[in-house]
Amino acid sequence: MALTHRTVAMMMPVTDVDRSRTFYSESLGLDYTGTNDEGSAVYALDGGSTLVLLPRPDSTPSGSTAMSFEVDDIHAEISDLEGRGVVFDDYDLPDLTTVDHVCVLGAEKAAWFKDPDGNVLCLHQDT
Repeated sequence: MALTHRTVAMMMPVTDVDRSRTFYSESLGLDYTGTNDEGSAVYALDGGSTLVLLPRPDSTPSGSTAMSFEVDDIHAEISDLEGRGVVFDDYDLPDLTTVDHVCVLGAEKAAWFKDPDGNVLCLHQDT
């Protein structure tokens, strides 16, 4: 039994599950499957993986990317998500600069945004 052949459950702490459920369901369009006994909102992701929004009223977000979604066309996804109210972050740093919300990192393009708790989420596209 190898872990590399198992699905993954991503646990994301959030301060307000209802607010986050609205964002992940309506703004991101993820497939909400229900609430578990702990009060966590559960989402089905492609490949059998799961996103679980844990109710943690005192949690603070990490400064690093918490989750990244692989997409086929990053510019189309950005446009779609902006139409749903998602606000993308722009950077102008020595090692990280975005143009139209997109940064080219070697053979990958990436764009970042935050959920209502400030968790950093990413879109990435292999080029």
